[in-house]
Amino acid sequence: MAKKIRTFLIIIFITLSIIISPLVYGQDDSSSNGNKIDGYPVILNDQILFKIQAPTGSFSPEERAETITNRLEKFAEDNTLSIESIKIENQENITSIIAEDKILATLTEEDGSAARKSRQALAEEYLEIIETSINQFREERTLIARIFSLVWTVIATLSLLLIFKLMDLIFPRIFSLLDSWKDTVIPSFRIQNVNLISSTQVTDTLIGIIKLIRVIIVLLILFLYVPFILSFFPLTRKISSKIFDYIIKAIFYISESILNYIPNIFMIGLIALSTYYIIRFCKFIFKELERGNITIPGFYQDWAIPTYNILQFLIIALAAVVAFPYLPGFDSPAFRGISVFLGILFSLGSTSAVANTVGGVILIYTRAFQLGDRVQIGDVIGDIEDKTLLVTRIRTPKNVIVTLPNATVLNSNVVNFSASARETGIPLIISTTITLGYDVPWRKVHQVLLAAADVTHSLLKDPKPFVLQTSLDDFYVSYELNVYTNKTRRLFEIYSDIHQNIQDKCNEADIEILSPHYSALRDGNQNTIPANYLPKDYQAPGFRIDNLGNNLNNH
Repeated sequence: MAKKIRTFLIIIFITLSIIISPLVYGQDDSSSNGNKIDGYPVILNDQILFKIQAPTGSFSPEERAETITNRLEKFAEDNTLSIESIKIENQENITSIIAEDKILATLTEEDGSAARKSRQALAEEYLEIIETSINQFREERTLIARIFSLVWTVIATLSLLLIFKLMDLIFPRIFSLLDSWKDTVIPSFRIQNVNLISSTQVTDTLIGIIKLIRVIIVLLILFLYVPFILSFFPLTRKISSKIFDYIIKAIFYISESILNYIPNIFMIGLIALSTYYIIRFCKFIFKELERGNITIPGFYQDWAIPTYNILQFLIIALAAVVAFPYLPGFDSPAFRGISVFLGILFSLGSTSAVANTVGGVILIYTRAFQLGDRVQIGDVIGDIEDKTLLVTRIRTPKNVIVTLPNATVLNSNVVNFSASARETGIPLIISTTITLGYDVPWRKVHQVLLAAADVTHSLLKDPKPFVLQTSLDDFYVSYELNVYTNKTRRLFEIYSDIHQNIQDKCNEADIEILSPHYSALRDGNQNTIPANYLPKDYQAPGFRIDNLGNNLNNH
C-alpha cells in the first residue's frame, strides 16, 4: 500500500512539474525585471551578467538591456562564431564590445559613472563576464554535457528509489519494535486503579506520529528531487531555481505562520486535552452507574449510557464554541459566510431530525421499553432490536425489521408485554375466548379449559389459570381462559399451543366447538366431533318421521 501511494505521489509531482514548467519559465521574478534605480539586467544562460542603468539617446535602460541580451543569446547559440573574436573597440564617446564586426554591447560615460568606474575598465569587466558566460553556455549544451546530465539524472533517480527502499525496511521495524514495547517499555497512564490512557493507545499514537513523519519525509524528498533533476539541464535550470525559491519561501512562510500561531495552538490543545479527560471522567462515572457500583436515587441504570451520550455531545459542543475563536481565519468574512450558510441549511433540514431526537430522549427517560422487550406500537408487534435518538427498530416474530421514527413512536400507544415481569416480577396474563352453547354445562367447560392450560408449555402453574364468563349472548356463552407466563417473546407460539390444546380437550370431553350462529340438524346428521374421539359403536342417527295427520286429528 505504501509503495502504491509513493508511486502515485511521484507521478503527481512529475505531472505537475511538466504542467507548471512553461508557466514558471514564462514568468520573470522581481530580481530579473529590474528597476530604474538598480538598473535592468542583461541575462544569459539564466544568469544575470550585469545591469544597465543609464539610457543612450532614445533608448531606455530597459530597452538597451533587452537588446544586449538578445545579441548575446544569438552569438552564444551560433557555434561557428569564435569567442576569441570578441574584443573592445573605443570611439570618441562610446566603447563597444564587438564580435566579427557585430556589436554586442555599447557603453557610454553615463554607464561608467553609474558603475563608478571608467568606461574602459567597465568595458573590460563586461568583456570578461561575457566570454565566461558564453563559454559556459556552449559547454553545457555539448553532447558530452547532455550525456552527463542524463547519467546524473539516472543516479539521482536510483538514489531516490534506494532511499525509499531503506524507508520500507526501517519504518516497519520501528513499528514492530514499538508494538513489542507495548505494556513493557511503554506504560499505561493510571490514577490509582483508573486507567486513563492504556499502553495500546500510547503505542498507536506513537505509530501514527511516526507514519506522519514518514509522509512528510517522502514529500520533502520529492519536493527536492524534482528541481534537483531539472537543474541538470540548461533549458530547465531556470525552472529548477524558481521551484527551489518557491519551496524555500513556502517553508519560511509556513514556519513563520506556525510560530505566530503557537499561542493559539497551545490554547486549542489545552481545550482539547481538558475536554478529552472530562469526557473520560464522565464515561467512568456513567459506566459505574450502569454496572450498579454507583447509585443515585431515582436514576435508573439503563439511563446511564444515553445520559452519557447527551452529556458528551454538550461537552464537545461547548469545547467547540470555546475553541472556534482560536482557529485560523475565524474572523474572516469567508468563515462567517460559511458558518451562516451551514446554520441555515441545518435549520431548514433538521426539523424532523430534531423532533425525532426529542422523541428519543423522552422515550429513554420515560422508560417505555428496553432492548429485548416484546411490545406493540400501533399495528407492529415485535421485540425491540435497537433504539437510538432518531429511530426505534423492532424485529417482528417473522424476523422483519421495522424502523419507526421516534416522533411516530411518541405519538402512538406503546403496549409493553415484558415490562411488568422485568420490573415487578409479576407475570403477564394472556387470555383467549371460546364461545359455546347453553346446552354445555359451564362447570364442564371450566374444567376443560383449565385442563388445556395445564398441558400447555411456557405457562406458569403458579399463579393458577382461571376462567371468566364474560357474556351471556343470545346463542352462546363467552368463556375467557386467562393464563400466566413470563416468556413474553413466545406469545404467538403460546397462543397456538393453547388453541390446539383447547380443541383436543373439548373433543375428549365430547364438547362441540360451534360457531356463534351455527345451526345443526341432529336428526340424520353426523356429529361434528372428529371420528377418533367418537365411540367405536357410534352411528349417525336416522331421520325421525311422524304422521302429521294423526297428530292433527288428535287435536
